[in-house]
Amino acid sequence: MQFLIIMVLMLAVMYVLMIRPQRQRQSQLQSMIDGAGVGDDVLTTGGIYGTISKTEGDDIVVEIAEGLTVHMTRRGIAAVLPPDEDDEDDEDVDAIEEGEAAVMDEEEAVTSLAGDASTGENPR
Repeated sequence: MQFLIIMVLMLAVMYVLMIRPQRQRQSQLQSMIDGAGVGDDVLTTGGIYGTISKTEGDDIVVEIAEGLTVHMTRRGIAAVLPPDEDDEDDEDVDAIEEGEAAVMDEEEAVTSLAGDASTGENPR
């Protein structure tokens, strides 16, 4: 009798810790895919990024490059990507460009020292 109780408890714990969370993740993924509409950025199961340009029931048309579309089913969507915030990206690009200029100046200084060392002259 004790063995039966232990087995039932183990199955209950396994259900709570493994099966139930997996089902919740599956239902969240399915609702995310079902909610995808025109203009949403998606990642396909094949690893291709694109934007949904048309929906036709269970079929969708994904634009993967300008003028290049792919017809696929909704099951081919691996993830719906969050919208990009272009304002932050522009600031990051400006900061990177400024940082690259500083790095370029350091590289030029290092290169000129290395050039003097290769001739056998002491730069100091």
